Amino acid sequence: MNAAPTIKLDETEQFLTCPQLVKLVRSYDPSVDSDILSQAYDLCKSAHGSQTRHSGAPYYCHPIAVAEILANLRMDSDSICTALLHDVLEDTPITEAQMRGQFGDIITDLVKGVTKLGQLELSRSDLSRVDKQAENFQKFVLAMSKDVRVLLVKLCDRLHNMRTLKFHPKKESQERIALETMEIYAPLARKIGVDRLCSELEDLSFRYLNPSAFESITKRLANWRGNQEAAISDLSIMLRDLMASHNKKARIYGREKRAYAIWRKLERQGINFEDVADIYAFRIVVDTKEQCYDVLGLLHTHWRCVAARFRDFISVPKPNGYQCLHTTILGPDNQRVEIQIRTESMDDVAERGIAAHWCYKDNSYTYDSSAAETHDPLMRIRPLVEMLEHGGDADEFLEHVKLEMFTDQVFTFTPKSELVALPQGATPIDFAYAVHTEVGDTCIGAHINGRERPLRTQLQNGDVVKIIRGGIAEAHPGWENMVVTGRARSALRRLTRQGESEELRKIGHMLADHAFAREDKDFSETALSDALKRLNFASLDELYIALGRGHLSINGFLDGVFPGRSQGKDLDKIPNRDLIDDDSARLYIKGEGLREGVSVHIAECCYPIVGDRIIGIHTPGKGIVIHTIDCDSLAAIEDQQERWIDLGWRRAAAKTASLGRITATVEHVPGALAAITAIIGEIGGNLTNIKTVKRSVTFFDMVMDIEVRDARHLLQIIAAMRASAYVVSVERAKAK
Repeated sequence: MNAAPTIKLDETEQFLTCPQLVKLVRSYDPSVDSDILSQAYDLCKSAHGSQTRHSGAPYYCHPIAVAEILANLRMDSDSICTALLHDVLEDTPITEAQMRGQFGDIITDLVKGVTKLGQLELSRSDLSRVDKQAENFQKFVLAMSKDVRVLLVKLCDRLHNMRTLKFHPKKESQERIALETMEIYAPLARKIGVDRLCSELEDLSFRYLNPSAFESITKRLANWRGNQEAAISDLSIMLRDLMASHNKKARIYGREKRAYAIWRKLERQGINFEDVADIYAFRIVVDTKEQCYDVLGLLHTHWRCVAARFRDFISVPKPNGYQCLHTTILGPDNQRVEIQIRTESMDDVAERGIAAHWCYKDNSYTYDSSAAETHDPLMRIRPLVEMLEHGGDADEFLEHVKLEMFTDQVFTFTPKSELVALPQGATPIDFAYAVHTEVGDTCIGAHINGRERPLRTQLQNGDVVKIIRGGIAEAHPGWENMVVTGRARSALRRLTRQGESEELRKIGHMLADHAFAREDKDFSETALSDALKRLNFASLDELYIALGRGHLSINGFLDGVFPGRSQGKDLDKIPNRDLIDDDSARLYIKGEGLREGVSVHIAECCYPIVGDRIIGIHTPGKGIVIHTIDCDSLAAIEDQQERWIDLGWRRAAAKTASLGRITATVEHVPGALAAITAIIGEIGGNLTNIKTVKRSVTFFDMVMDIEVRDARHLLQIIAAMRASAYVVSVERAKAK
């Protein structure tokens, strides 16, 4: 059974000698210049001399290890030399002129490019240095776009540093480096298709960013492997026999899903470890594309397939050039097994990405641009240069490019054929703001490829988009959830702030009108004007806003307007003349952050938190009570629509901790509770209360209250707990 490669963390491991390195490169490049490799190797050792790493090992072990990683990717000799020399200019007395004289312009320029990337600082602790970040990030993108080998060397450099990160003396530095690797280098490796680097970078980062989850999943993988080894071996034999009986020539091997990939699936899909269907997958490698489809037909004829899990990445490749057929069959005992079918060249590209396009051709080992012509991952980086050249100031540049660089891109056009590059998932609203802020502010609709389409439509490569504009710049509820670019989000938030007071005034006016109706009175602002002094408001607008925000209760309002009104009147039985119906849903209030002294309260029946869809209920004597939109208790007041207010969360609400409640069934064994509390702390949650509601010999049923940032944060904690072997089940709590 083929398990995932073991992560190497021992820096004292024997590094390659110069003859061994030359032999490794010559195994795929017979024309390699052994002299230039030997010179680079010797200069690496002599220049770094007595320098040492954090582990105490000679520093030159590091560049030699980086060169070995590149050689295993089968990179050209210039790249191998660059790896050996990548720290020489920065850390030793060797000058650029000396290097250029000995190794020429290509290698020297590559070394300089890698040195610039080494000076890049994009950690979260550095966010105040906006101008410097923008300048460094621009150099980063420009260096990559000119020669992707710069990026490949830097990725391998980062991989070896991550393999040896345990020797770094400071824990906070380990976490910072791991975070930078997870957010920058791993996405870049995926962008150019080098899965071999990306997967290990993610796993190594995961180990330091969430050690408890990493350890838990690793242990569960080991247990799963022991339990499934016989079944996997049997299925492997069945696959080989099936291929042989139908004269199908194929290479069959397995791969085990890595810890971080499993964690990401648990987090995104909200499933348990046992529900992950593709922990182990078989790969069937054949000679031609036609044979891929022949094998697929054979598998689907012999076993039932899970139709929803079939993907054809040969017909429609991924943006980084990945091609393969993915299918899931129901094997023995109805066990779901994922099978991936590809050709040898597809398998090479899947593992090495853009590095697979370096090959021995015409008596030389070079980048084969013709082989990469259809799906060149490098083309996904070069368009960023155009965005940089036409971008605004540093602040705007970081807002619109820094994070979006690591998402798949779509390239759209204006009716005048001007290119607009956007992140995947972008909508016409993102497009409008990318063209101009004014265009976004006044956008009311869009034509895509000549047809009017909803503004929520996700744009595809090649779409021609025409924005329909209105005359007034105004905020639109829900639009912020329909955009993915920072520029669109910030502009929509600005419009929301500007329009918030007017929205609150309208809602307050509406509630005042409803209150008059409940008293069987005709609405009159004259009566309100007389009541301003009694209610301590300077103007009607202030009164309306206080009502809309929930600072003034309906009962308090009525007492101020109609002093001495009937105390025994059952207000809920008075007919309503003008209930809030669906047409009024356009009047949204953006709920305040929950603060003491404000007439806004969290319902204890559903415990809504930031990120949930919510509704506000005006409650006499209490103010506004916030429920989730699907709370069961709302059914009892469904006929009292005058009390309902549409609510949404303000960004300010995210700054205040929300209290999330979960229910969990936990194994009754020593250490279980300690492990769970450690998991919650690792993810940044704060356990404020825990109650055992049922206890047996083997299990506890518990209710836990946890302070979290928002609903997504709570889901992350739930996903981490599901990865624990101690946890049988865990769900968000709901009132019974």
